[in-house]
Formats: sequence, structure tokens, C-alpha cells
Amino acid sequence: MISREINIITGEEKIINLTSEQIEQKNKNEIEHQKIVQAEKNQEDKKASGKQKLKDLGLDDDEIQALIGV
Repeated sequence: MISREINIITGEEKIINLTSEQIEQKNKNEIEHQKIVQAEKNQEDKKASGKQKLKDLGLDDDEIQALIGV
């Protein structure tokens, strides 16, 4: 597999050949990144769901913010 590296300061581009170990690590990193992104999305979804449930119970935005700081 070939990979491009770009130095963001100088703009210099390098083409490098990745070893099988580097490819495996790159794939693991991508999977881990996706897990983190999904966990953050789940957290935001739960936060919104909880806030909506409080609104459904009759609390207004000021009361919710005072209660949970959201």
C-alpha cells in the first residue's frame, strides 16, 4: 500500500510504501477512531434524549439548565 504524507507547515509531499505491519496498524487506528466517534455521538444522543424527557415532564429550559447545566 502506498501512502501520501503532507507536511502541513512546508506543504512538502512524500509518497511512502507501507509495510504490512503499518497497514495493520493503520486499520486498527481507523477502527479505534470510528469507535470514539460513535461513542461521542451516542453520548450526545443520550444527552438530547434526557433533556427531551425532562421537557416532557414539564420542565422549561431554565429549569433544566439549573438542574444539569445543559
